[in-house]
Amino acid sequence: MLLRLIARTALHAGLVLGLSACSVLGVRDDVYVDLVGLEPLPSHDMEARFAVKLRVQNPNESAIRYNGIALELRMNNRPLAAGVSDESGEIPRYGEKVISVPITISAFSVLRQAWGVAQHTPSSRTGVPYELNGKLGGGLWGAARFTDSGELTLPDDTQAQ
Repeated sequence: MLLRLIARTALHAGLVLGLSACSVLGVRDDVYVDLVGLEPLPSHDMEARFAVKLRVQNPNESAIRYNGIALELRMNNRPLAAGVSDESGEIPRYGEKVISVPITISAFSVLRQAWGVAQHTPSSRTGVPYELNGKLGGGLWGAARFTDSGELTLPDDTQAQ
């Protein structure tokens, strides 16, 4: 009987501590990511490589520690480029950091994009839709995922004259 009372009390105390720990940790907001640069890297035969510079902003009250980053760039709803980096670091609370990630664009991806553009008539094309998806790996909270999307508008040659 005494053991049962001790076990029940310990269980209740564990539940209360667990719930209070969750409320103290709170909810983390998504990071903001912007593309701020693109530099060419040495490439091999049928690929192009670039160093993508991303500005990552942390809108949270605690720093985000990361150990690795991965990203994928899609254009016209088709994969174009992907990259990973084992860089590690920390983005301070309410702070920002520029992170460099090498990406690879294969010849097959370029052909797939060209085929997709050829399927649309130029008069119906106002811009090229893109989507950037990625994650900052590791840390206490696991991966911090991010996404950015929009449309790249091509210059209009008719208004330049």
